[in-house]
Amino acid sequence: MFKTVNDVMERLSEVNYLVDEKLATSVFLAVQLNKPLLVEGPAGVGKTELAKAVASALQTDLIRLQCYEGLDESKALFEWNYQKQLLRIQANHLTDRSWEDTKKSIFSEEFCLPRPLLKAIQAPKTVVLLIDELDKSDEEFESFLLEVLSDYQVSIPEMGTIKARSIPIVVLTSNNYRDFSDALKRRCIHVYIDYPSFERELAIVRLKVPGISQDLAKEIVHFVQALRKIPLKKAPSISETLDWARTMILMGVKNLDARTVENTINLLIKYQQDVEKIQDRIFGLLG
Repeated sequence: MFKTVNDVMERLSEVNYLVDEKLATSVFLAVQLNKPLLVEGPAGVGKTELAKAVASALQTDLIRLQCYEGLDESKALFEWNYQKQLLRIQANHLTDRSWEDTKKSIFSEEFCLPRPLLKAIQAPKTVVLLIDELDKSDEEFESFLLEVLSDYQVSIPEMGTIKARSIPIVVLTSNNYRDFSDALKRRCIHVYIDYPSFERELAIVRLKVPGISQDLAKEIVHFVQALRKIPLKKAPSISETLDWARTMILMGVKNLDARTVENTINLLIKYQQDVEKIQDRIFGLLG
């Protein structure tokens, strides 16, 4: 596990994820206090990558639960293997085994299909459990999750209570699609990741896009940061900055110009109304 805040910063840097002291402190406390880390912020600023980086830095497995509207307990916790249960019932029907014996056997661990939450609880060593985009799930699922994360155990009527063999490191991410309950926030360490400063985004580009020149990286970051000051439907994220930088390398671009920007702006801007809004301002943004 992480020994100090500086250890967090150093080990995440080794796996190419740059964090400031505030974020590193939140990660350190979440790990040491066995509390879920709730990471909020705009899409594409590195929330999901943070969980991946923590798993990589600690050399442990990452178990991911992708949330969506309508996600329920069966998809997140476990499901019964109905086909295998049916085969066992049919096989036992040909023997003298009673229904009571059959029922005990088909509702056992052999016929249980663990989903991400149960996998994380049953893992023999500490893993990183990423519950991604929790804000897209329903409030009912949030309430269910609250019970699981409170005691790190789950109750399955047919199998009893299953306690965590090792408490997982839990990272919850949110794009602020909806607000969470006070009960969830109270149980988590909360941190907000915003768009980075010019210097930090430049460092990220230099780190993630090998071979890019300092001058080109500065021009790219300057342009993207200028775009974010315009009220767009969707501002370009860090991941889109990196995609655009890689595109410039592939095209052999040495310096940005208006024509290159116009031909590749779709990598940064995802809505046509936003493209039209900045069309006449590209030259000025390049300055």
